[in-house]
Parts: sequence; structure tokens; C-alpha cells
Amino acid sequence: MLDGLKLAFGTLTAIAVPAPSQIDRRVAGRAMTLAPLTQLPWVAVLLLWGWTVRQLPLPPLLAAATTLVALTLATRGMHLDGLADTSDGLSASYDRLKALDVMHRGNIGPSGVAAVVLVLLVDAGALAFLLTTASGVVLVCLSLIASRQLLAWACSTKVPSARQEGLGATVAGSVQPVTVGLGFLLLLGVSALATYWSGPTWWTGPVVVCCAALGGVAVIHRATRRFGGITGDVLGAVIEVSFATAMTVSAVLLSVHL
Repeated sequence: MLDGLKLAFGTLTAIAVPAPSQIDRRVAGRAMTLAPLTQLPWVAVLLLWGWTVRQLPLPPLLAAATTLVALTLATRGMHLDGLADTSDGLSASYDRLKALDVMHRGNIGPSGVAAVVLVLLVDAGALAFLLTTASGVVLVCLSLIASRQLLAWACSTKVPSARQEGLGATVAGSVQPVTVGLGFLLLLGVSALATYWSGPTWWTGPVVVCCAALGGVAVIHRATRRFGGITGDVLGAVIEVSFATAMTVSAVLLSVHL
């Protein structure tokens, strides 16, 4: 379990942690299952930052942009890089090998730039509204955690790897479906309690979590059909798309109840 936490923090965050004593499929599966825990430090920071934004005369859009800068630095921009490469691969060619080659090159193309810009615009628009209320900040935190829980979905035994090497090959198929289901049910319960205490209604949190799952599963399904499975870049795209989806739904639900 400790090796799984080390691998999760070392892979998904910029936090310096000791290297795991060993890395195998069991450790990789635990790392993907425990991925939501890597966001707890940022949840604490977000709660404090949200309170600060509400106390100071800080323009909402500036507060949103600052939040995105901090979140990007917290992950070394890896997930946005994965989103860009995945978008380039999807738009490059219907030939699986050609698409994977484009993703492997690492240079960003027009589709990748557009995907990153559009996702960040959606994130900024939602954050500018959500950061103005305590319940909105809680929904941001739930969106962050839910997006990382989708990594377990992407690494389920039912999802293959698109390559024989790389991060995708290491983690693909390393999480049992029952573990995915239990983790999702636990997150639904936590989200219901969080929004019951913070408002506006208890079911807001579970709806946001379910919508994050829909966004992530859509990316997983598309990548599996086009690339033959997941890659490390696809995992980044899953995180970014599910996070943007959850934040969008959060903003809509909160605006309706205010």
C-alpha cells in the first residue's frame, strides 16, 4: 500500500516522495486506485484559497486563473500535455499506428492547442463562479477528486493498453472492476455528505461525480476505439476532460440553486 501511495504521488503530483521499493502491476493498480488521495493536499489549499477569495476584493476571473496556474504547477502540466497529445492523435489519422506515432512525438499540433485552450477556458469560467461561494469551493474539490478516481476506470482489467511499453502498458488492466465500483460508491457517499453539510442540496455532489465519470468514460471509450487502448497521454486527457465536465455541471447546478 505504501509503495502504491509513493507511486501515485510521484506520478501524479509535483510533490517529492521517496521512490517505491518495487514497481509491478499490483503496485501500479494500487497507485491508480489511491489516486484521489493525491489531491487531498490541494483540497486543503483550495478550501483556504476559496475563503481568501471571498474575503478579499479579488476579481473572480483573476482568482480562477490563479487557481488554474497553481493546479497546473502541482502536476507539472502533465495532464494538459496528455490532453494535447491525445487530441493530436485523434485528429491526425484513422490509422491506429499513425495516430500513436503522432502522440509519441511530443510536439503539440493545432488540435492539441485548441483542446488545451478550450478546456482551460471552460475551467476558468466555472471557477470564476464557483470560488465566490463556500459550497462552490466544495464542488471544485469534489470535481478534482472525482477526476482522479477516473484513473481506476481507465486502468480497469476491461481496458487494454494501446502500446506494449510506456506508462499505459504498466497500469492498463491493473485495477479489478470490483475495486473500481467500490471506490466509486465510496466517493458518491463522501460527495453526498460534503454537499449535505455545505449545500445547496445533498444530491449535488453525487450528480457532479457521476458527470465526471461520464466525461472520463467517453474519453476512455473513444481512445479504445481509435488507439486500441489507453496510453499515459490518454490518462491525462481522462483527468482533464472529467474535471472540466464536473466543474461545468457544478457551476450550472449551483447557479440554479442560488
